[in-house]
Amino acid sequence: MRVLRGFIPALLLLGIAIVVRWIPDSLTQVMAGDTAEPPEAAGQVYELVPGSVYDGDTLRVTNGRGDLKIRLCGIDAPEIEQALGIAARDHLRSLLAQGNGSLLLVPVEQDRYGRTVAEIFVPLAGQAEEIHLNTQMVLDGYAYHYAQYSDACPNGRLLARAEEQAQAQQRGIWGDENAVPPWDYRQRHRTAVDEVLWSAR
Repeated sequence: MRVLRGFIPALLLLGIAIVVRWIPDSLTQVMAGDTAEPPEAAGQVYELVPGSVYDGDTLRVTNGRGDLKIRLCGIDAPEIEQALGIAARDHLRSLLAQGNGSLLLVPVEQDRYGRTVAEIFVPLAGQAEEIHLNTQMVLDGYAYHYAQYSDACPNGRLLARAEEQAQAQQRGIWGDENAVPPWDYRQRHRTAVDEVLWSAR
């Protein structure tokens, strides 16, 4: 990775795709040898837009020519108003802060809100490895595996296993018996708003 990092500017100028392989120390034991890998069409180098981590699964990135709003593929973190919502946002910020300043983005698709759904790898400062944000957020108990939407994620297979580990060790959301998955929270919130609007007619 150190050798590749030294050639990144030259590779970008030549328009050559960058392929990054990730062998995470923090996940090696729990994933039984599986590692998160970007697909053959590879990571694009971006930087975090300062102050843009809105919650535990959404942020903005820039490549100097334009910004993208990113939704992390295959995960769903508690909403800010929920228990652990702020903690999830802050945990994502702390993972990003461990990086060397660049982010490797693997775009998957666009969602209905115009966000780029993606996997993100954070090259660690001074080390030859990266954090796979999607998997790490689930493994640390600050996001759920969003199984309904993880099939398109290149490393979606790891998310269910990361969640099993987090649940077994009661990390984060799994340590709160009253935790409500964010998709259920959003549905209830929408229903409550609809009821208020209907009764006001």
